[in-house]
Amino acid sequence: MTTAAEIMHSGAQWIPMTETLDRAAQLMARLNVGALPVSDANERLCGIITDRDIVVKCVAKGRDPSKVTCGDLAQGTPRWIDANASVDQVLDTMQTNQIRRLPVIQEKKLVGMITEADLARHLTEEQIAGFVEKVYATR
Repeated sequence: MTTAAEIMHSGAQWIPMTETLDRAAQLMARLNVGALPVSDANERLCGIITDRDIVVKCVAKGRDPSKVTCGDLAQGTPRWIDANASVDQVLDTMQTNQIRRLPVIQEKKLVGMITEADLARHLTEEQIAGFVEKVYATR
């Protein structure tokens, strides 16, 4: 059985919910990623912030990214997957919740992130087609 840990990319980093969006954008640029998991003071997942969130929900609305925090934009129930979960569980979680990025947690610590690119590298064409249909077609 292929696990989440086997298809994820490691090196994902938290950003504290108290950190400002300009700092989040700088970290995204440094890591060359488009999303960061947002953590509370106990390093527990409380959301995900994307580059699109920063642009659409802050900059486009005339807000100052040096004054808005990641916690201000992290909304909804955060989704994650255990590192030992099967690929079927990964797909089910992403499809059911219509999400394109999934933090991977092991022993309450962030160990990686699964993105569409990771799925494309590790899944069959049939699995990818099913993912695309369920995540994008119903929006």
